[in-house]
Amino acid sequence: MFSHFQRLVKHLWLDASDTQRAVGQAAVLRLTEGVAASERQHSGEIRIFVEAGLPLPYLLRHSSTASLVRQRALCLFGELRIWDTAGNNGVLIYLLLAERKIEIVADRGLNDLVDAATWQSLVKRMSGAFATGRFEEGLTEALAAVSSLLEQHFPLASGQSTPNELPDTPVLR
Repeated sequence: MFSHFQRLVKHLWLDASDTQRAVGQAAVLRLTEGVAASERQHSGEIRIFVEAGLPLPYLLRHSSTASLVRQRALCLFGELRIWDTAGNNGVLIYLLLAERKIEIVADRGLNDLVDAATWQSLVKRMSGAFATGRFEEGLTEALAAVSSLLEQHFPLASGQSTPNELPDTPVLR
């Protein structure tokens, strides 16, 4: 019960200003440019979403933190319409500051081609940066890893381009 209360306080204590401090405007610009550059190499779409804390309805659930972070990422994947890309190869990179946890959600086009162990390894590899508060570094690493998978499975031919179906700018909330 006490741990549930601690989690509630931790998430409600943080707000959008904490997100702005953790991922400053210069970092947002660099990440936006990184997403745009990545999407010129493949037909996938990448969204980055950084959230200070989970909304209250999530905090009232009696689930593990890992489960709540996954549930929230899946919800945002739908809200941001990442599932609605032409190639079914959109990817959400979700960072929850209160827990310093990352979740990557890929649409079926890419997810069907990448095994679960690869996704878990990716998340584990960048967790160190988030644990120590190096948020831009961790997000940049996540972007590079996701980009590599998209380039491998959905490369663009020389001279080929695709429409930009989703905004490149990270969402900070």
